[in-house]
Amino acid sequence: MRLTGAQMIIKALEEEAVETVFGYPGGTVIPLYDALYDSKIRHVLMRHEQAVGHAADGYARVRGKPGVCFVTSGPGATNIVTPLASAYMDSIPVVVIAGQVATKVMGTDAFQEADIFGCSMSMVKHSFLVKSASEIPKAVRGAFYIATTGRPGPVLIVLPVDVQNEEGEFVYPPKLEFPGYHPERNEDLTMWGDVVEAINKAERPLLLLGGGVIHSRASAAFSSFIDEFRMPVATTLMGKGAYPEGNFLSLGMAGMHGRPAANRAILEADLVIGVGTRFSDRTTGRATRFAPNAKIIHIDVDPAEINKNIRASHFLIGDAGKIISGLHGEIKARDRSTWLQGIEKFKQEEVCDDDNSYITPRALLMSLRKMVEPQQIVSTEVGQNQMWAALHWQVKFPGTFLSSGGLGTMGYGLPAAIGPAFALLDRPVLCISGDGSFLMNVQELETCVRYNLPVKLIVINNSSLGMVRQWQELFWSERYSATNEAPSRSLVEIASGFGVKGYRIERSHEISSTLQMALSQDGPTLVECIVPTKEKVFPMVPPGGGMDEMILEA
Repeated sequence: MRLTGAQMIIKALEEEAVETVFGYPGGTVIPLYDALYDSKIRHVLMRHEQAVGHAADGYARVRGKPGVCFVTSGPGATNIVTPLASAYMDSIPVVVIAGQVATKVMGTDAFQEADIFGCSMSMVKHSFLVKSASEIPKAVRGAFYIATTGRPGPVLIVLPVDVQNEEGEFVYPPKLEFPGYHPERNEDLTMWGDVVEAINKAERPLLLLGGGVIHSRASAAFSSFIDEFRMPVATTLMGKGAYPEGNFLSLGMAGMHGRPAANRAILEADLVIGVGTRFSDRTTGRATRFAPNAKIIHIDVDPAEINKNIRASHFLIGDAGKIISGLHGEIKARDRSTWLQGIEKFKQEEVCDDDNSYITPRALLMSLRKMVEPQQIVSTEVGQNQMWAALHWQVKFPGTFLSSGGLGTMGYGLPAAIGPAFALLDRPVLCISGDGSFLMNVQELETCVRYNLPVKLIVINNSSLGMVRQWQELFWSERYSATNEAPSRSLVEIASGFGVKGYRIERSHEISSTLQMALSQDGPTLVECIVPTKEKVFPMVPPGGGMDEMILEA
């Protein structure tokens, strides 16, 4: 079958059963868009390339298959760098197809030329620079294979415009092998016996589940293990939903803004089993003071993570689901009632009452949680809103809490909610935002209106860049440099300018009725929730501090 390079791309995507592509056209991808015109693949036109990448990221998280993007060369390609970096940090499978100037003028500073292949190298799992049409089938097949195997991640295909117009024979390879890429060979179970012995001997064991558990579709296997052996479980931000929050054994999120019970349990545990987690600084605090009384077992698919941030006593490298299923048959049940009683005490001591004289994020989010189904998909922006959501939004199912973890990308949440709105067409998607993050990609409200998407934005407006302001208040002598500049218009006004129906909550007694009204509307809606500028996220481990220095209140 002879096709142009552009037609090969579309044909290859059809071979990969791609249903939706997010993109923004430009000069060097006109041939690609012309080929797309004859395809049944749905194209979603976003209003900024950064939003293109975040939407594909959100789509990938809920569908469990790669999100796909098209962007043009130059600024189109450089605008996709942030979503690539965010997906890379969070191990999300995204395939980006970026146009490039013709091969004969590459390197001459041609119009809208930028070395996206070179400048993104540290932010992708792999890149392909296609120099002829004959390379396209292998590049696309390879991109999907690499993005989804081993530790998932984004893959970039750079496609010069002349290659898109070149004709060649299309033969799609059923299977590929790359000489330097064999993730299945990374498995290392040599410490299996040591791991089994350590778990069986532990009196105060604790599981710390990260995003790798969700990526490996291992949540059910871990839930079975946890429930049978009665081991308490904490999660990282990316691991929320790996085990149902609200269950007796769930401690919630651990870390800098983790729940007090989770952090206290880590300090008291004699064994911490970290699974699918990087042990990032936001999870551990000062590494030398993390879990001081515990041996560490690290289970991960990526050997590069072992002993990178936290020294492990024992480790296993491989698929989390397969490993926990194997361990399930060798672990012995034992009485750990004293440990569980201590855990329950930690949880009881963290219960707090809200001040009903004003809107608290905790009361707002807990009220909202009661109004929606357990499987509700929710994305977050980044900042205080993200940490309030991590603390107070109970996640019952894996893959239903979408947040930019490693990179902490403001502007992620709204476009990331658009991805699931296309992946799950009949279900509303919530986006929890702050006023600062909301304005980062506010243009995507127009996308929501144009497609009549059931995206419901809950914007916690504290008239400041709250997380940075909180640090300035606590650690920088209240020198509020550039953080106390409120939006010049109400967010309801801004939303209405895009055609989005908006609501405003200023008093605590308005929370329930207003949220119900917004959720009952078809299409996109926005709820602006006014909270005091002084409201802070607690608990908080000070930057550079250990979990034992956790601040519970101002």
